[in-house]
Amino acid sequence: MSHFFADDGEKIHVQVSGDGPPVIMLHGWTASHHEWTPFLEQLTAHHRVFRWDARGHGGHRLTRDTVPTVQRMALDLGNLIEHYELDHLVAVGHSMGALTLWQYIEDNGCARLAKVCFIDQSPKLLTDAEWLNGIYGDFDRSRSAAFLQHLESDFAESVLLLGAMGLNDRARQKYQEGSRGLEKARQWLKELDPAPLIACWESLTEADYRATLDRIDIPALLVYGGSSNYYRSETARYVQNRIANAVLHIYEGTDHSPHQWQRDRFVRDLREFIDRP
Repeated sequence: MSHFFADDGEKIHVQVSGDGPPVIMLHGWTASHHEWTPFLEQLTAHHRVFRWDARGHGGHRLTRDTVPTVQRMALDLGNLIEHYELDHLVAVGHSMGALTLWQYIEDNGCARLAKVCFIDQSPKLLTDAEWLNGIYGDFDRSRSAAFLQHLESDFAESVLLLGAMGLNDRARQKYQEGSRGLEKARQWLKELDPAPLIACWESLTEADYRATLDRIDIPALLVYGGSSNYYRSETARYVQNRIANAVLHIYEGTDHSPHQWQRDRFVRDLREFIDRP
């Protein structure tokens, strides 16, 4: 795995594979570059694919005191683009990766980007009386504060419960049954340093990118789970309506990671989107 140094001196790990027009793939919160491994073979034949471990993620201990907020990760993305001298870049963001990409666009516009793909994310996570398209439809500041407190006491279990006790009945059942995949995820989460990830989460919940969506003037592909743990179809429709000419695919029966449940369909949809003139 390669790396570059951000402008504050932090080492950012990145895997670079293939050759051709550049594609960067930004993973979700608590995940790593391995999230995109299943799609490499079909993408690297025609594209140079960049997969990073976002600051504070992937099991890499931080060497600087800089808090890994979404604003800082967007700066890191800009540093990556400059370091590798990328232009006409296709950027794919899942969950936190989508928020990072929205923050980058808020700060820099779309000049260095050619196309963007956002996977199952809301532009504002916390709900209120006038905004019901965030987490669960009712994850307000009170619930967020309780979740942050739980993260401090039992990070791994809190993250698992956030996904399990949401809108996806299958996820709740798998949690109650203690599936093998769930135990594997639990062990992974226990190995992570929770402090930077908690600070990162707090920054995500403070962000609001609804106005940013209007600034996206390049082709956009939206992929949402029809049975997302966190978002109803209204969230997907809202994002589609705010981004001019955005193409929306809802993968019925899939959760917050629709690209993982329908991998062949996702990589086919993504390649068609990327290659479309």
